[in-house]
Amino acid sequence: MEWLFLLLPVAAASGWVLARRAEQKGADASSSGDPAFFRGLNYLLNEQPDKAIDVFLKLAEVDGETVETHLALGSLFRRRGEGDRAIRVHQSLVARTSLSTAQRGYALYELGRDYMLAGLFDRAESLFSELVEQRLQQERALRGLIEIYQAEKDWRRCLETADKLQRVSAESMGPEIAQYHCELAEECLRAGDPDQARAHLLDAQSVDSNCIRATMVQAQMEMSSGDAATALVLYRHLARRGPRYLPAMLPGLLDCYRRLGRTKVADDLKDLFRAHPSPPLMLELSDAIERERGAAAALDFLNDYLREHADLAGAERLLDLRLRHAPEQSQQGDATLLEVLRHLLAMQPAYQCDHCGFEARALHWQCPSCKHWGSIKALEPDPIADPAVLKQRRIA
Repeated sequence: MEWLFLLLPVAAASGWVLARRAEQKGADASSSGDPAFFRGLNYLLNEQPDKAIDVFLKLAEVDGETVETHLALGSLFRRRGEGDRAIRVHQSLVARTSLSTAQRGYALYELGRDYMLAGLFDRAESLFSELVEQRLQQERALRGLIEIYQAEKDWRRCLETADKLQRVSAESMGPEIAQYHCELAEECLRAGDPDQARAHLLDAQSVDSNCIRATMVQAQMEMSSGDAATALVLYRHLARRGPRYLPAMLPGLLDCYRRLGRTKVADDLKDLFRAHPSPPLMLELSDAIERERGAAAALDFLNDYLREHADLAGAERLLDLRLRHAPEQSQQGDATLLEVLRHLLAMQPAYQCDHCGFEARALHWQCPSCKHWGSIKALEPDPIADPAVLKQRRIA
């Protein structure tokens, strides 16, 4: 059945071609069907794709009427993950001398995608570069080159190619270019070249003034150089500009407080929490309240928080506090419930991609699933629904 669904577009296209040729010859379409096509179809249905490919490639000479059929067949093989078969189809197509310039460009691009799927980045890069030089499928080829350079972490070539794509497509690549500069800045820091790192961060902020990552790396550099006060200013600025990145910057912010000798931080954290509540900030705030005002105040804070948010992390912290500081209020089974909550928390994602929904435990600047930059952000706690709304849902 999988092969049947795979072949439907190819069968439709080939049927159209056969019918058109029958019309041109003045014959009935139903009597002009090439038995070779149906033999190839039979091979596919019997899960003999290599024999089917041989039949389709020899079915007829490739001209303007059958190019689309072969392209469709190759693309469908690639979508099934059968890159070697897709390569055979597209290589056969590229070798034909009867292709128009546009058809050859499209076939070369599809072959390049096949090579990428097979992990043959050098061959794919060669084909995409050829297409860019010949100005065939130029925009798509440039995007393919960027995919290759990102996979190879060649950020300088990413910058060059993104600049070309920006000129060709008239599409702003500012956010992506800023991320490439941030990657280069972090490489410079690992190599012990802070001056060059700062230059890349300035470039990142010049092309994308909203680049949260550039400011975060800058704050980390200030901390490394011993300037905790400047780093604290940057972190507070970041908290206002990108509150959904607060969980990622929270360790740095707390480190600033420690280095500056500030022991009373509950009020500062509470101000941030009011602006943008998040589970990691809630946990740090509850710890600060416990240290500065006692367990009872921390329990009150957590109870208030859980009345508004359905949050496993908050429930775990509340139970932990009750067991440690208010055992007389704890009921039988609370310890078991605490272990269950901790088990569930260990499997909970902390971040999610706004573009494709990919979930992660740690922050990725580029989504591993959809490859978008800056789209992964911290998950927010679910609000507690109004009981009347829940009742209506149950009735419905």
